[in-house]
Amino acid sequence: MISKELVAASTKPLVLSILSDGESYGYEIIQQVKELSSEEIEWTEGMLYPVLHRMERDELIESFWQTGDSGRKRKYYRIKRAGKTALKKEREQWLNVHNTLAKLWKLDPLHV
Repeated sequence: MISKELVAASTKPLVLSILSDGESYGYEIIQQVKELSSEEIEWTEGMLYPVLHRMERDELIESFWQTGDSGRKRKYYRIKRAGKTALKKEREQWLNVHNTLAKLWKLDPLHV
């Protein structure tokens, strides 16, 4: 399992990246992260929703209610223009950290 500190630090770029591919709701975001990380990152609703609310207050994302395929009403989230800008900055920062570690560990760096 990945450390709590690293999971917390990666939450914002992960959420913004998921939402950059389209609208989603909390449980779906949790499941997508779990799947993409090969179950190494396991978020709970209690962890994710405060992050979503903070990102909404920061005007990076917005929410709206919609009835899903099951007929259940869900709160969906989508990325806003400011969120796309923030995602670009997050990506640059994470790649910088990754590339620095790659050099230290003698791995091939990633390019944007």
